Amino acid sequence: MQRPHILAGYVASMVVVIVAANITVQTPINDWLTWGAVTYPFAFLVTDLANRFEGAAFARRVVYAGFVIAIGASAWLATPRIAIASGLAFLTAELLDVMIFDRLRRHAWWKPPLVSTLVASVVDTAVFFSVAFAGTAMPWVTLAIGDFGVKVALALIALMPFRAAMALYGARG
Repeated sequence: MQRPHILAGYVASMVVVIVAANITVQTPINDWLTWGAVTYPFAFLVTDLANRFEGAAFARRVVYAGFVIAIGASAWLATPRIAIASGLAFLTAELLDVMIFDRLRRHAWWKPPLVSTLVASVVDTAVFFSVAFAGTAMPWVTLAIGDFGVKVALALIALMPFRAAMALYGARG
């Protein structure tokens, strides 16, 4: 039985992450990173927790609802090009993350979130940076490389809160 408040909590978390990332991606830290690189990877943690505790169908609902709400907010708070790039990258990468995680569900606890996040991060990075910044003055290739490096590091770091949540709430699924 799905509880609406559980879905609302996951969706709210997803929206906060996406909107924050779409605002902060417009501010470079240096030629290799934007602040969005630090915020967006947590979307994968939200998706993976939803998938682990509520299942793949639930996680897809979180992705779709987060997409609709966050892209609307991002279109208002970020540039239209950023909002479009974010939407395309987010939907593609997050749905890929859900699929890979679900296929690896029965493996060691760390494998589904790590592998699904890393594979989806490659897709997310390629789609987002090519759509958002190709043809602009932004050094988008170097930013994409830096962004992916941060995603890899944060995928490893996110294993700690993922494991803590499993211990706290039980390792269902």
